[in-house]
Amino acid sequence: MYPGAHLTSRPHDPAVIMAEGGETVTFAQLESRSIQMARALADFGLQPGDHLAVLATNTARVFDIYWAAMRSGLYLTMVNWHLTAGESAHIVSDCGATALIVDAVLADIGTELIPLTPNVTTRFAYSGHIDGHDDLDAVAARQPTEPPGDQPRGADMLYSSGTTGRPKGIKPELPGRQIHEPGDTMTAMNQSVWGVGPDTVYLSPAPLYHAAPLRTCASVQALGGTVVVMERFDAERALALIEKYRVTYSQWVPTMFVRMLRLPEEVRARYDTSSMKVAVHAAAPCPVDVKRAMIDWWGPILSEYYSSTELNGLTIVDTEEWLDHPGTVGRAALGTIRVCDESGAETPVGTIGTIYFERDRLPFEYHNDPEKTRAAQHPDHPTWTTTGDVGYVDEEGRLFLTDRDSFLIISGGVNIYPREIEDALLAHPSVLDAAVVGLPDADLGERVAAIVQPVDGASGDHDLAEALLEHLRPRIARFKLPREVIFRDTLPRTPTGKLVKRNL
Repeated sequence: MYPGAHLTSRPHDPAVIMAEGGETVTFAQLESRSIQMARALADFGLQPGDHLAVLATNTARVFDIYWAAMRSGLYLTMVNWHLTAGESAHIVSDCGATALIVDAVLADIGTELIPLTPNVTTRFAYSGHIDGHDDLDAVAARQPTEPPGDQPRGADMLYSSGTTGRPKGIKPELPGRQIHEPGDTMTAMNQSVWGVGPDTVYLSPAPLYHAAPLRTCASVQALGGTVVVMERFDAERALALIEKYRVTYSQWVPTMFVRMLRLPEEVRARYDTSSMKVAVHAAAPCPVDVKRAMIDWWGPILSEYYSSTELNGLTIVDTEEWLDHPGTVGRAALGTIRVCDESGAETPVGTIGTIYFERDRLPFEYHNDPEKTRAAQHPDHPTWTTTGDVGYVDEEGRLFLTDRDSFLIISGGVNIYPREIEDALLAHPSVLDAAVVGLPDADLGERVAAIVQPVDGASGDHDLAEALLEHLRPRIARFKLPREVIFRDTLPRTPTGKLVKRNL
């Protein structure tokens, strides 16, 4: 399925509505615009199997680009626009992009990327001008709207932070089918599990460079539903949009729940949310009390899933089952759960271990990192893969998470790995040793904290803390900045030099 399949039944119905400006793109417009863009990319030399990188804020144009790539057999890499130029350049270069599309509101970083990404041969800007970039809007407008005869399905190749702190591309195989042929896992899941179809109105409050919002929006459009996209999340605004557009389906991270629950009772009561049939949440563990409060407010419509950008497996739990088994993330809906100890042996029911999903073939590989790909595979079963999470299953196969990769911080639903922050801190002349950990936070789930051992003669005081944050700002993305800096005389390390973070 894809949006063009709905031209005969609902060509003038909205495929996309932007929340703030109200810009609406119909299915007919999305089809013609994505065809024109696909033809423009082909004219600039992009062929099936090539890589296209995109640096974009939440705009309707993202879906023109997405479906242009999907009908051209391209790999599409969305780049987090909050990253620094250096961090963005790593992703653009690592994915092998020969073409880069930049939202004109990001002109500064687009310009910075030119000397940092020498392998990019084609640069486009849209919705405005950027020096050194072709005008994508003008180039596409000159193209015909008749679909090409050959439209091989492309794939997203998104990036997830690795344990080394360097983002790693998750590269699937290209599907080997045409755009109109069925076979997309997420689309099938949205249809069969959450009932997505032409009557669906989906609210997307999260950045489109993340896997879940991008893939879910695309699935809703493929099934003929309408996507309402928030340019940025605001708790009260989200409630107003649910009422205005009679939203039936939505997806959240726990931090968003917390912020909506913290609205004054009279504000929450002001908006009619009764149109919603399904409210999905994922991306980070949801505190039991928060989830209970949301169920009390919205009713038994919450559905939780546990998965990853790698999409190596997936579990789902609805409200009724969760209330009977609080804390579970559900039973397997994709793959078979295998929980293993450090030796690789499967653990008994109820025993904590590393979570693997068994598939019939290897579902992904980390681009340019065969060692990390091998590390994600079970030592004896290559098609069992893990993302490093830890938990156990009960007698009926329900999965419970007890931990994550020991160093991973999930703050506001975003994965943050400490090492790159630690490395940047250690580059400061006043730092002898440093560790970055996640501390419990009622709003974000976890907040980033830096624990620093200053060099002899340096005072661990407010001035040094401010100096360290100033040192970090140009080196790492804003969302990775520590919320606090804690000074200690020593940090716990083993005789071999390994940091014992659990003691911190």
